[in-house]
Amino acid sequence: MSDTHEHSVAFVRETMIPEQEPPGAETGIVKWMRENLFSNSFNAILTLVALYCVYALVTWITPWLMNGIWDAPSIRACRDILQGDTGGCFAVLTERWNQLLFGFQYPEELYWRVTLAFVLLFVAMAPVLFYKVFPGQMLYFTGLYPFIAYWLIWGGSLLVPIFALAGVVAGYLVYARLVARSFTAGFFGGIAAAAVFWWLSGYVPAEGVLSTPVVESRQIGGFRLNLILGTVCVSLSIPIGIALALGRQSDMPIIKWICVVFIEFIRGVPLITLLFVANVVLAYFLPPGTTFDLIVRVIIMITAFASAYIAEVIRGGLAALPKGQYEAADSLGLDYTQAMRLIILPQALKISIPGIVNVAVGLFKDTTLVSIISMFDLVGMIRGPILASTEWNGVYWELFGFAALLFFVVCYGISQY
Repeated sequence: MSDTHEHSVAFVRETMIPEQEPPGAETGIVKWMRENLFSNSFNAILTLVALYCVYALVTWITPWLMNGIWDAPSIRACRDILQGDTGGCFAVLTERWNQLLFGFQYPEELYWRVTLAFVLLFVAMAPVLFYKVFPGQMLYFTGLYPFIAYWLIWGGSLLVPIFALAGVVAGYLVYARLVARSFTAGFFGGIAAAAVFWWLSGYVPAEGVLSTPVVESRQIGGFRLNLILGTVCVSLSIPIGIALALGRQSDMPIIKWICVVFIEFIRGVPLITLLFVANVVLAYFLPPGTTFDLIVRVIIMITAFASAYIAEVIRGGLAALPKGQYEAADSLGLDYTQAMRLIILPQALKISIPGIVNVAVGLFKDTTLVSIISMFDLVGMIRGPILASTEWNGVYWELFGFAALLFFVVCYGISQY
């Protein structure tokens, strides 16, 4: 033992071993595929089946897209050019793009007005959706946009949207003066002041003053009609939904049961039924000889439908808040209005954002139902004037694929935000 210890030599490494590259199966695309696509036998089988389906879909649709005809006067001309080969007749999109986007009755020389209103919509939405990027002063334009858009789309005298804006300003001034005494007095006082101002402005002659060509609501169609209905109804349904959610949780029995009956009735009725009510039944409740624009009636019904669903989404957000938030508001000495505006609603709305976006996406897609009541939106234009024409009778995949693409772009953008 002693001889062994005397002749043993200790060795201490003076340099580190250089780093080695990881195995190929543990890096890059190989690692990702092994962990996500071929982690076990079942996932490997599903991956192979999915790859086969994708391959079959691509090989089927690629010739249809690559051999597509973009310049032809009719479907028969497309078939003559293809001569039996597989290919899409996309010429219908180039020939009827104006009807798909604007409808078949909107004057072509006024397309720029609708397009300008659509572009300004993004400018108005920017400070609301991306308030950290755009200056707060842009919110003034957001408030003015509804009146500008109305004048651009429908035309007429410029004094009409000016009077409407002045009525809103008058109502706000009355509200700001009375809200310090009572929120109820300020709210109803502001509504009364705006209504009186609008009633008085009806006696002021506005025809011919700074007028532009008037466009009737029945002339508006195509995808622009879907955008108008979707934007207006979502914008109106959110504040109404908040009011309904707060009313349903109110301690005042009359207000609570009015909101409960409204929400449960609307949620229990299909939207298509409400649209038929707007188209046919609603006219029976108006005085004889009264004309009520169809688009306004449809907006009222779709807004009521969406408001009921948004109210339930927001009520869920209010219920998700811990009781301590309400107690904290009471400990600060805040009244009901201040507590809701400063503490409760901001948190509840943040919780409710996914549900509100879900309702907004569904509502925008449901605007295609107006084609059932003879309103020529995008789907109505496809099913009506375009497919009914002898030139394009039989073109289905191209038209409905284009409609699906437009709706996908808008709905995907909303969901990603």
